[in-house]
Amino acid sequence: MKIAILGSGGREHALTFSISKSNKVEKIYCIPGNAGTSELAENIALDINNFKTIYEFLKKNNVDFVVVGPEDPLVNGIVDYLEKLNIKVFGPNKIASQLEGSKIFTKNLCKKYNIPTAEFGVFENAKDSYKYIDNAKHPLVIKADNLAAGKGVYICREKAESYLAVKEIFDGKFGIANNILFEEFLEGEEMSYFIISDGKTFKFFGSAQDHKRVGEGDTGKNTGGMGAYSPSRLFNEELEKKILEKIIKPTLKGINDLGTKYKGFLYAGLMIIKNEPFLIEYNVRMGDPECQTILPTLDTDVVKILQSCINENLIEIDINWINKKSLCVVLCSNNYPDKYEKNIIVNNLEKLNLDENNYLFHAGTKKQDKKIYAVGGRVLNFISISNSYSAAKRNIYKNLKRLNWEKGFYRKDIGHKVIDK
Repeated sequence: MKIAILGSGGREHALTFSISKSNKVEKIYCIPGNAGTSELAENIALDINNFKTIYEFLKKNNVDFVVVGPEDPLVNGIVDYLEKLNIKVFGPNKIASQLEGSKIFTKNLCKKYNIPTAEFGVFENAKDSYKYIDNAKHPLVIKADNLAAGKGVYICREKAESYLAVKEIFDGKFGIANNILFEEFLEGEEMSYFIISDGKTFKFFGSAQDHKRVGEGDTGKNTGGMGAYSPSRLFNEELEKKILEKIIKPTLKGINDLGTKYKGFLYAGLMIIKNEPFLIEYNVRMGDPECQTILPTLDTDVVKILQSCINENLIEIDINWINKKSLCVVLCSNNYPDKYEKNIIVNNLEKLNLDENNYLFHAGTKKQDKKIYAVGGRVLNFISISNSYSAAKRNIYKNLKRLNWEKGFYRKDIGHKVIDK
């Protein structure tokens, strides 16, 4: 079987690694991939947003099915495009992908189906937004409606911060902005909850806690994710029942009522307040770095799972997990998420202790003349699975010390809420 994976980050390397372990797989293509995926697959330098070029490659190389990693091509309709041309794809279609593509679409769906979420308001221009701010209670959450690579969310403690957020969003910091979303600030603890769906059935696919802020103690600017641990410390049976009944099932019903099906990964970003779940946002793909954190604990052939979703027979598959804790720490280029240097060599990778419990997934890297270069803000993902989070953390920091990359930095407190000082 030939499989293609679209994307170039840590999530895609983790997917490539898991897929490569299946005895059903003959060949993997990563489009465009990174230095890490090149060890397991053939990297193909194509633009994943050029659907015609992607289709021509898949057809020419008789690819059996495609896994779409990032959100951009999903929101732009790559699944619809390829399926019309008889290419099998794992991922949600354009309508279903609006759950991530438009935060306002999701908030309106929450309102219609009584899904617990923060109170909200939508405005079309800066003038009305400023009026709202003048009378609003702070802290206030302000969001760009469109895709913003996980960075279009502002938590504003005072009016001046809210004015700045509105200005940046309507000035086009995250692309053309026709609307802006205001939300009440919910005081609780975040949790990521994942399912996988074939359009008829869905199954649990892990829980995690992501650390989005660049600074230790969860301070500073938002990033794509500085690290994660799985399972979430908040996860329990009673809470899961509430998540399924109040959030996941009504959402899937809402998508079905639009005349379509939800196929693929669905990632619910939740705020948990006194064991009650509130939806913050949806992502229509695996999280990054949550994917890198969760997949090493999967104990079922991932190719069988993906195929069962494409063929709409997920009900026939049992998804099993290794009963271990997993921790991921992201190594970033100095100065990320602001402007950072690119094309910096990364040495000492051969010194790392990697085995069935310790993993390295590449993100912003490329391989050239047998050397590895950092080309992105988030460069490498260090993962360890163990019986305890503290042991996993020790393993990761030993490897980070072995690498000793002076051009990068990482948070030293990932998992601080589950690890004793």
